[in-house]
Amino acid sequence: MNGESSAHSRLVGARNLVSWQIFSAEDGSFTEPFGSDPHGLLQYTADGCMSAVVCRSERTGLAQGISPRRMAPELLAACYRSYFHYAGRWHIEGDSVIHSVEFGLNPNMVGTRQVRQMSFAGNTLTLTGIETLGLQQRRHVLVWQPVKPIHTDSE
Repeated sequence: MNGESSAHSRLVGARNLVSWQIFSAEDGSFTEPFGSDPHGLLQYTADGCMSAVVCRSERTGLAQGISPRRMAPELLAACYRSYFHYAGRWHIEGDSVIHSVEFGLNPNMVGTRQVRQMSFAGNTLTLTGIETLGLQQRRHVLVWQPVKPIHTDSE
């Protein structure tokens, strides 16, 4: 099996987020955009589809029985800031996985290619992406572990 097909088979499946840190290229400082205990699910299918969702572990709930379209803009903005999602197609180029974004909570991501350098340590997957904002460059490091199977009482 060649390296690309081996990486392909290792990526297929579902993983939970362990951490997301963003490092500044200027001084090496880092932030955790969804806190120290973020929740997330990353899925890669064998036929080339992917989905990534990340959120804060504690999110403000919405009022029951009220359509979000009728809620205060401040509450909806807080929900938006505590949740992140995109989905699309994926393929491997060298030691990177390329996400071709087709759907996203942030509409500016749709149509973009998100390049993530990938590395494995056992079953742990680390994805690293570089982001340039104006003159500043930041390095995103996301660590993912395989989803633990659900065991039922019948097993």
